[in-house]
Amino acid sequence: MERIRNLREDADMTQQQMADLLHINRRTYSSYETGVRGIPVDILCDIADIFNTSTDYLLGRTNNKKAYLK
Repeated sequence: MERIRNLREDADMTQQQMADLLHINRRTYSSYETGVRGIPVDILCDIADIFNTSTDYLLGRTNNKKAYLK
């Protein structure tokens, strides 16, 4: 998913750093970014929290990067 990769790169993070934060293997994370594998909802929510954005933004349903109020 391009938006996830862009957010990671904008934060100067490696795929390994993201994988470590998510407690998953780097290859698994890489497959999420490339779209080879679907992202489980819990991981998608964790990624949104890491980048303080919404899952809708990550999924391309909105162009608004702001996270929703909890």
